[in-house]
Amino acid sequence: MKGWKNPILLVLGIGVSNIGNWIYFVAINLLVLKLTGSAAAIAGLFIIRPLAILFTNTWAGSVIDRVNKRRLMVYIDILRGILIAIIPFFNSIVPIYIIMFLTNIAGAFFGPTSETYITKLVPPEKRKRFNSIFSFATSGAMLVGPSVSGVLIMYGSINTSIYINAVTFFFCALAIFFLPDVDEKLSSEKVRERITMKTIAEDWKAVISFGKTATGFMIIFLMFQFITLISFSLDSQEVTFIQQVIGLSEKNYGLLVSLTGAGYVAGSLAVSALANRLSIRMLLGMGSFLSVTGYLMFYLASPQTIPLAVVGFIIIGFFSPFSFTGYATFFQNNVPVDLMGRFSSSFAFFQAMVQILLTLLLGYIAEVVTLQTVTVAFSAIGLLLAAALMSLIFLQSKKDLFILEAENNLTEEG
Repeated sequence: MKGWKNPILLVLGIGVSNIGNWIYFVAINLLVLKLTGSAAAIAGLFIIRPLAILFTNTWAGSVIDRVNKRRLMVYIDILRGILIAIIPFFNSIVPIYIIMFLTNIAGAFFGPTSETYITKLVPPEKRKRFNSIFSFATSGAMLVGPSVSGVLIMYGSINTSIYINAVTFFFCALAIFFLPDVDEKLSSEKVRERITMKTIAEDWKAVISFGKTATGFMIIFLMFQFITLISFSLDSQEVTFIQQVIGLSEKNYGLLVSLTGAGYVAGSLAVSALANRLSIRMLLGMGSFLSVTGYLMFYLASPQTIPLAVVGFIIIGFFSPFSFTGYATFFQNNVPVDLMGRFSSSFAFFQAMVQILLTLLLGYIAEVVTLQTVTVAFSAIGLLLAAALMSLIFLQSKKDLFILEAENNLTEEG
């Protein structure tokens, strides 16, 4: 446990916050469905986040790389907790969408900031193990959150679940407050560079320059991101597919999400135990391919083949931690820490645009043909991309594949 006190505290804080997010995820979907009765309104929930990223991430990275990371994360979590806490005071969809937009703007800062903070806090030889533990905390949240939300809604109300989410943000802020300051030199600087349009333009040039010099990394990075975006677009139709195609109730939907969480916990335990024995290429390549296979199985299901949907959900949950651990370690080892906030934010901007387009395209095609036809097609495309990614990772030589350079530079813990 030597040297693990601070990483574990960080995992605890963000992990509790993630539990709250899953409690909130179930609650907000049911709240919007109750207020509108519209599947399109629920799909709109999945577009709010990328819209917030589009609004923010052209300049967020310039802020993140120039401010104190720990302090910024504390402020963000306090703000998100306050915003979430006032949602139950509204009975109209418009103010709820506005609050969610503001919350996601704050979240657009938190993600890249936490990535940079983690990279500075956790030494290279501990990153793969840390990422596997972090994945386990995420999986626990996925399992516990919906279950807790179901109990709260059954014996309390949707609003109770939302208030619980607000409290978890405050808890996360408190945990991060007690972590060390990894930006002591930065925080002691009396003169801060002003963030102007010229500064932002120069930051974008720095990101582009890095991308040109790290071709192998960029190919793997972009392929993985596109697979992830296809998965996100499929997630936007999950509730509608379960209720309208498979014909399951709200309670059974919560049960399916819990099964995914159970699979995620099992996968996280497996990857935590095997982290030092599995290569980054195995984690990233095989994990991505098998998790997308789960999506295809789920969307091939019907009222007569409900077990296929269950198995698909479990597979998604089990192999997602493998791909997450592989990708996170790969990213941390290859992107310069002083550029990480700008890099993450810059590409999040483009990812948001693609996510909006894919989500709208999927929804539109579903109106023209059938929901199952389009979701199966998207899943198949994702699986083909995952197969191409896996082939690229395993077939390229050590000389050509940037991912292996990062792996060879590490001395893993025995």
